[in-house]
Amino acid sequence: MADVDHELSAIRFVVDSPLSSKVAMFNQSSNAHQQSQLLNPFTNANAERGAPRPKFSKEEYGRPVAGSLTEARGQKANIHVCKDMLELCQIINSEGYSHDKEHPKLKVILFGELFNIYTCINDKLVGLLLRARKHKFIDFEGEMLFQRRDDDVPIFMIKTVEEIKKILEEKIEEVRRSASPNPQATNILIK
Repeated sequence: MADVDHELSAIRFVVDSPLSSKVAMFNQSSNAHQQSQLLNPFTNANAERGAPRPKFSKEEYGRPVAGSLTEARGQKANIHVCKDMLELCQIINSEGYSHDKEHPKLKVILFGELFNIYTCINDKLVGLLLRARKHKFIDFEGEMLFQRRDDDVPIFMIKTVEEIKKILEEKIEEVRRSASPNPQATNILIK
C-alpha cells in the first residue's frame, strides 16, 4: 500500500511540476503551428496530409488578412507615402518655375536642383518621383533618374498642387475609413 501511495504522490508531482506545464505549453504551441501550416499555401503539410490547397480570389491574393496588424501597418505606410508625395509636389511647386503661360500654376524643376533641395528632407526622392508619376501628378523622361547623369532632366507637374492635395487627402481619408475596427490596428493608424 505504501508503494501505491508513493507512486500516486510521484504522479501528482509530475503533473503539477513546472516541467509538465512547460511541456503542455510547448505541445499547445506546436499544435497551433501545425494548424496554421495547414492554411499556408507554401508548405508541404497540405500534400503530406492530402489536404487541398486553400484557394484565394483575385481580391484576396497577396493581401494581408483583414483586421491583422500587417494590414494596419500597410495602411499606415500608404498614408505616409501619400503625405510624402504631397510634400514632394509642394516642394516642386514652391521651388520650381512656371513653364507654360496658359497654366502658370504648373511648375517644372530640374532633377539636380530637386535632388539638392530634397536630400536634406528625405532620402527616398527617386522612389517618390516614380510613385508620383504613377499617380499622374508629375512627369519626366526615362524610366529611372540617377544623380549627376540626369541632373538636367526636367520634372513637370501635370496637376496643380491644389488638385494633388485634394486627391491625396481624399485617398488618406479613404484609407482611414477602411481601417479595421480591430483595436490593435486602429491604435497604429491614429499616430
